Amino acid sequence: MTLTDIFVSEVIGTALLILLGAGVVANVVLPKNKGFNAGWVVITFGWGLAVYAGVWAAWKSGAHLNPAVTFGIIANKQENYVDGIPVDVTSTLVYLSGEMVGAFIGAVLAYLAYKKHFDDADADSGSKLAVFSTGPAIRSYGWNLVTEALGTFVLVFVILQFGNSPHELGPLAVALLVVGIGMSLGGPTGYAINPARDLAPRIAHALLPIKGKGSSDWGYAWVPVVGPIIGGVLAGLLATAVA
Repeated sequence: MTLTDIFVSEVIGTALLILLGAGVVANVVLPKNKGFNAGWVVITFGWGLAVYAGVWAAWKSGAHLNPAVTFGIIANKQENYVDGIPVDVTSTLVYLSGEMVGAFIGAVLAYLAYKKHFDDADADSGSKLAVFSTGPAIRSYGWNLVTEALGTFVLVFVILQFGNSPHELGPLAVALLVVGIGMSLGGPTGYAINPARDLAPRIAHALLPIKGKGSSDWGYAWVPVVGPIIGGVLAGLLATAVA
């Protein structure tokens, strides 16, 4: 493995994650889709299966697909991300950049897949933004931060425990974990639990020529970045303590 391999792997995996994840949201919330109003359960399972696809696609790099996972591994004091790739500043930046670039590409592809539905006059600006980024059901930045940190803590801590436990579930285990987090802790904030998942698509929303798109809600944008990083680091620290 080279750092170029790592970058390409994370770009492909994260792009697939966001394409399918944003795609299921678009299918459910944008009018005139065949899946319109299918509900929260469809969204949570759609995101879980998006993770499943992304993890398989990026298995060579360890399939972080999420800066919170990367920071959790650092806090867990692991020496290597994968064989031959030490945990250092350079390799960390490669992982983070691959995750962000991939998430941006995935968001653009999801937009192209649903272009006519984004153009439709019946689609409101809030629904269009929801395809790209998360938002709170009740806006309270401090408590929204707590929710994101808790959800990401569960994600990263359990992923790290997977690595210490003999099992043959592979990406399916992570997919089911994401479904469980969405169903149990996802309601208050839409469970970004991944800074790249929210920030890069939000940038895409701001840059793309989406008709009637409205604001990208930058006032909230820091919450799904900071909260998951806090949760990921705490998970890595606890996983180290109980190892």
